[in-house]
Amino acid sequence: MNFKELKQQYNESLKSMDTEEHIDLWFYRPLGFAWATLFAKLGIKPNAVTIASIFLGVAGGILLYFGAQPYIWLNYLGIFLIIWANTYDSADGQLARLTKQYSQIGRILDGVSGDFWAFAIYFALVFRELHFGDAALGDFFSHHNWIIWTLAISAGVCHALQCAIADYYRQFHLYFLKGEGGSELDSTDKLDEQIKQSSGFKRITMFFYRNYTANQERLTPSMQKLRRELKSRFGDNVAPQQFRDDFRKLSLPLMKYTNMLTFNTRTIAMFISVIIRIPWLYFVFELVVLNAMLVYMIWRHETLCKKLTRDLQAGKYDIK
Repeated sequence: MNFKELKQQYNESLKSMDTEEHIDLWFYRPLGFAWATLFAKLGIKPNAVTIASIFLGVAGGILLYFGAQPYIWLNYLGIFLIIWANTYDSADGQLARLTKQYSQIGRILDGVSGDFWAFAIYFALVFRELHFGDAALGDFFSHHNWIIWTLAISAGVCHALQCAIADYYRQFHLYFLKGEGGSELDSTDKLDEQIKQSSGFKRITMFFYRNYTANQERLTPSMQKLRRELKSRFGDNVAPQQFRDDFRKLSLPLMKYTNMLTFNTRTIAMFISVIIRIPWLYFVFELVVLNAMLVYMIWRHETLCKKLTRDLQAGKYDIK
């Protein structure tokens, strides 16, 4: 395989240039592509790579617990394992796209993997504060442990919300950019039908995924109104190209926020807080900075959905 063919295969392994972040393009996607190419040759399935990323991410999170000498070096090992886990998290999707091994269970598992990492990291940082203190506040949290638990639980809830909405907006963007086959956009109506036809473990996982999707829909009322308007006018057909172009133009500037609310920005903040031995700063960063970014992103996206809905109702995109 020559360089031109390799580059083409690499580009095919990406979701889209619209939704890729600079750090991912410079670091995680090339490494993920290398792993995906190796795993494809070895016959390893995407779901197996996702499960491996869970073990690596959880192990890395646990190692962030150690907050005193002579064990500080374990923090750096933990950071390395979390980065390694994210290369696998990139590789599983790239492998699925390269080998056409898509599955809804794979998407659910991929989403859950980050939750396992987060649980390990959050608990490790809380117990680190309780047992070792930090460079700024000493034993403050060990004497007022309810404060660090409140910070961590609040940040964890916000973390889940931030990632869910960011992923939802990204999938909505991909839907108009690449069509249904290039997006993982779901709806509760469609999932309800699938749940009726499933059983056993799949039914259980689909039930939780359905609730996850329902929460996304509740927080995006204008987006749901736009989806209903599109369906009433075009049915299951793809919206006209002019609408898709207009949506992309309005949605593209928001993609940087969806990326910042998922992995790289938050983990850089978390790594810094661990290295300077003030881990509670990470929770504050999530609660203040990332939540402000979330509110702004929702406002912007809901505004663009209202505009496009009005344009549809005014007949701007009616097929002549």
